[in-house]
Amino acid sequence: MDSSSIQLAGSEIDAVEYRQERLRIHFSRAIIIKTMTGSVEKTLWWQAGDLVLDEPEIEGVLPRGPVTCMGGDIDDNIYTYRDMIPLPLDSRGAIGLSLRLADDAPRLVARGRAIRLEMQETPKYQRHIRDD
Repeated sequence: MDSSSIQLAGSEIDAVEYRQERLRIHFSRAIIIKTMTGSVEKTLWWQAGDLVLDEPEIEGVLPRGPVTCMGGDIDDNIYTYRDMIPLPLDSRGAIGLSLRLADDAPRLVARGRAIRLEMQETPKYQRHIRDD
């Protein structure tokens, strides 16, 4: 089965927008790993997009962009996605996120009632990932 996911480590965030009803994290360059059925190698891509959390409760201070993500967790009800975000993502329920950021930026921590990815334009191919 083909699958794609955003690799959080190294993905670039250029803006974090918070309004009472919505938290929008804009990835100017989200790193995407694609796996194709029958292929030994994975491929590396990048694409811009937004991770959107509805009815957010923010913990602490929101970071100022631009900043590079170093990893983190996305909690989707009973599942925790560590250091990645599955593509596509559109879920409701007990949602949370905790993103580690570079350069001593504060950790981005929030909870909400729904989460989704809104990807923009077309993914751009970078290279094959070979296990040497």
